[in-house]
Amino acid sequence: MLQHQLERVRSLCLALPETSERLSHGEPTFFVHKKVFVTFANNHHGDGHLAVWLPVPPGAQEELIDTAPGIFFKPPYVGVRDWVGIELDRISDSDLALHIDVAWELTAPKRLLAQIEQKGEKLARNG
Repeated sequence: MLQHQLERVRSLCLALPETSERLSHGEPTFFVHKKVFVTFANNHHGDGHLAVWLPVPPGAQEELIDTAPGIFFKPPYVGVRDWVGIELDRISDSDLALHIDVAWELTAPKRLLAQIEQKGEKLARNG
């Protein structure tokens, strides 16, 4: 289960432009350049979650948690900065991909977003 979920997250994240993976705080973490856009969280400090933590647009965190508290939660540390935790065994591949794509777009450098827009491209799963 753990390896399956990690591979699921890894494939979605690394499919996005100019992303990389490395360990941060002992967990697989995904970067667009030097900025984190997804952290894989395996029972972080014994919290019982097999999840990802990622940024969401301002105002979306509370709405997501209120609407689906079994899927979304406020993660420690980054929850105060409009990040949300997502229970991996309770979300579809397409919904997870959407949240990862949005997190990437919120985090990617403006020049990279401009290059993609200038070329008339969209992220593979959004177009």
